[in-house]
Amino acid sequence: MPETEVLVDVADRVGTVTFNRPDRLNALTATMGVAYANALRSLDADPGVRAIVVTGAGRGFSSGADLSVLGQGPEALDGFLADSAGGDSPTLARDIDTPVIMAVQGAAAGLGFVIALSGDVVFAGPQARFISAFSRLGLVAEYGIAWLLPRLVGGARAAEILLSGRPIDADEAYRLGLVSAVVDDPLAAAQAWARDVATSCSPFSTAMMKRQLRAASESTWNDALDLSLGLMGESFRGPDLVEALTAKVQGRPADFEA
Repeated sequence: MPETEVLVDVADRVGTVTFNRPDRLNALTATMGVAYANALRSLDADPGVRAIVVTGAGRGFSSGADLSVLGQGPEALDGFLADSAGGDSPTLARDIDTPVIMAVQGAAAGLGFVIALSGDVVFAGPQARFISAFSRLGLVAEYGIAWLLPRLVGGARAAEILLSGRPIDADEAYRLGLVSAVVDDPLAAAQAWARDVATSCSPFSTAMMKRQLRAASESTWNDALDLSLGLMGESFRGPDLVEALTAKVQGRPADFEA
């Protein structure tokens, strides 16, 4: 895979990952999936990075798995399974501690649909389209999307979206709760949101909140409450609370340590 097919840039404590096959609407190969996962892990491990933006070059976010690979038969497609079984799932954004913001300016289809919805926050452009597509290709609801989508939009709506495989435009995606906002420039909006979090929020807090959100989706209310109480005690004794209160008294922005 050419190294230029997944680009990584870091500025102002924000890492930006870009799928860079604009001539193919950023269609993904298995090796690109590994490069994407490696990029997320590397940025998540970097104490100088406090938020991550994911986008696609050109007019699409990602059209999904490269159709040329789909046409090569099961053995070629097994590469997607092997990578995910090895921990390189396209939903890795959910599992890392750093906040991940998706900037979707065009089509997010199939595998691209899954990646887009795995973000913590999603900004969509007016031309964004969210397309599960799996049912129209004789496939199944891939990469756990049958678990994730009902938690975003409810069971009945998730069933309708997955079974039909129809396109969802940006406005409908917003009404359904798939995206946080529809804006003219989703990348600029995503990076602005990320910079605000990177400069104003405690990295300890955002990491712990992501862990709480993951745990809460799979636990009872009492389990979630008990977890939050334990983490609260940890946060009370951490340096970030002291820094935040001191900064408020001094009338300056907080300077949280990584």
